[in-house]
Amino acid sequence: MRPKNVTIKDIAKEANVSIATVSNVINNKGRVSEETRVLVKNLIQKYNYTPDLSARSLKNKNSHLISVVVPYLAKGEFEDNPYFWQVISGIESGASSENFHVMLTGISDSPDVSFVNERHLDGLVVIGANENADHFKNILKLDIPCVFMDSYISRADLYQVNSNDKFGGYLGTKYLVSLGYDKIILVSGIKGKIDEKSGVDYQRWLGYKQALEEANIPYRPELVIEEGNTLLGGYYSAQKVIGLIDRKTAIFVLSDIGAMGLIRGLNELGISVPNDVSVMGYDDIFYADFMVPSLTTIKQNIFSKGEQAVNLLLAQIEKRDFDEKTISLPVELKIRESTLKNVS
Repeated sequence: MRPKNVTIKDIAKEANVSIATVSNVINNKGRVSEETRVLVKNLIQKYNYTPDLSARSLKNKNSHLISVVVPYLAKGEFEDNPYFWQVISGIESGASSENFHVMLTGISDSPDVSFVNERHLDGLVVIGANENADHFKNILKLDIPCVFMDSYISRADLYQVNSNDKFGGYLGTKYLVSLGYDKIILVSGIKGKIDEKSGVDYQRWLGYKQALEEANIPYRPELVIEEGNTLLGGYYSAQKVIGLIDRKTAIFVLSDIGAMGLIRGLNELGISVPNDVSVMGYDDIFYADFMVPSLTTIKQNIFSKGEQAVNLLLAQIEKRDFDEKTISLPVELKIRESTLKNVS
């Protein structure tokens, strides 16, 4: 046999087994003796045989292709934010083990989801959906398996994966209060007023307010700054916070990437972190520990979040039962160099 022409029939013929047996070995299903399984796997490796996914798609009516959909994702934001890289890595890890491929789709403000049918997608992982938006309603009309991440959809019948964002906002704020700060600026990526439609930032804001209330620190709306969930957003927010900073000020940025931009912006304005102001981020992306100063942050297991989302999605595609439709992952405080105890 020439490797480039090898088919499942060729593998079955050389192994002296049925095509169904080879298929069972490939899909790790059915009853196959260990001796036969090893033989078939060795032949697959020898001839570098790859199953014809398009043929399987026609037979099973599955494309083995899923998409990660990010509404409101502006051009360049995916490349600029390692959070998405780590989420995608977790999704791809779980998907590839089941012979599924992953594509990324940013749909900006457009409600058009026709690409789902055009590409014959088997399912979607939607990050940051707004249940009042047209894109959310159009996604539901597709009637295909979906998992919503970082979305906080009110409907209990939909599959969702989140971190404990309210506790994360509370934990970060409480830590800054414990360092002696009574003026804590919150930098959010939400444009306009934070409300229930704001997803993860709303939950983190609720935790922020709770920690302030417990410490008897009045909530001040003017300390909530918009424009911080990108490098540039964080960088430009430095100009907004510069007039608010004094010796009893700390800054809690609701994304690590925004905190990175903020620290750069503050540095250019002559403000040293943490000597002049303490800064905390949120996410614990890979780069947080390698910054100078290294970033104190709220850690969520981003890779695991992607894995959990694709597990829920594949369970729907394969019509498997799953105990819980909503998964909430824990968060924890990571103390590094960007925060110092206030001694003023």
